[in-house]
Amino acid sequence: MYDGYEGLIFDMDGTILDTEPTHREAWHIVLGRYGMAFDENAIIGLNGSPSWRIAQVLIAGYQSDLDPKALAAEKTATVKEMLLDGDSVRPLPLIDVVKAYKGRRPMAVGTGSEHAMADALLRHLGLRDYFDAIVGADDVTHHKPEPETFLRCAELMNVAPQRCIVFEDADFGIQAAQAAGMDFVDVRLR
Repeated sequence: MYDGYEGLIFDMDGTILDTEPTHREAWHIVLGRYGMAFDENAIIGLNGSPSWRIAQVLIAGYQSDLDPKALAAEKTATVKEMLLDGDSVRPLPLIDVVKAYKGRRPMAVGTGSEHAMADALLRHLGLRDYFDAIVGADDVTHHKPEPETFLRCAELMNVAPQRCIVFEDADFGIQAAQAAGMDFVDVRLR
């Protein structure tokens, strides 16, 4: 179905891996330590954003003086422990596309998660070798909805951006794909 593309790029959280519930739970745990709550409906528009950006919004809502980068690091440590312990995360059905194109097309993960976290999680699930490249939030300066994440994926795969297709589950990611001149699949509509 995607044979017309030279490179396939996948968002990770909520697209190929069912990590979203664990991310939300980690936010609840970390924010609870500071007497704050995580309003999922208020934050849903930030899906695909790096943790520090979500932390900025949460802190602003409470008019707190917490450091967004420190809060994000605390959340990242919590979610990493949760995701890498046991089998709390599973691949989503789109992983079948990844498996079908292994060895047939270069593939990359372009995620709002940190590079090391994405690499560790994909290794934990035995999926790392399916991808030629990972571009995480700490690999770019301009995050989704800016196109830098996906443009970097294309560069690492040595594929022209217009010859790539992006699989995404968040508005920011779809905007990033469009800004990069790439076709996309909104997996929420499948």
